[in-house]
Amino acid sequence: MKRNVALIVLYDDKKRILLQQRTEDASRLPGYIAFFGGGIEKGETPEDAVKRETLEELNYKLINPKIVLTKQQKGKDFDGTKHVFIEKYDQNQQLILNEGRAMIWTHFDEIEHLKIINHDREIIKLLKLILEPSKAKKTSQERQNQQNTSK
Repeated sequence: MKRNVALIVLYDDKKRILLQQRTEDASRLPGYIAFFGGGIEKGETPEDAVKRETLEELNYKLINPKIVLTKQQKGKDFDGTKHVFIEKYDQNQQLILNEGRAMIWTHFDEIEHLKIINHDREIIKLLKLILEPSKAKKTSQERQNQQNTSK
């Protein structure tokens, strides 16, 4: 069955992103680390859905979510369209976890060891390019230098 979802990635001044640890009894991907968000209901726009889901899951009111990716995916873990939004976290609002086991603020370099499905890892790579463009460029240059020195 196709499922269209709207996901939110909040980030802070330190360029950490907020992820959700799903409960062990979750119907989809139990125990995995994932994005906050959920299904788009009939008659809803992706932006309406991400605002509703964020309020439901984190008791957080999005101010100006920016869409960074709309991607069709078909695989074992997901079949549908993902709409990914980002927004800088407003510290004047308190986050209250209403869904999932935990919320985790994490740096991009800490994500490698987390239990995350591959297509979410691809989204995280894109987010790193958006939020840390100089680091992503440096990493790309380092890889090229390594290739040149090994020739």
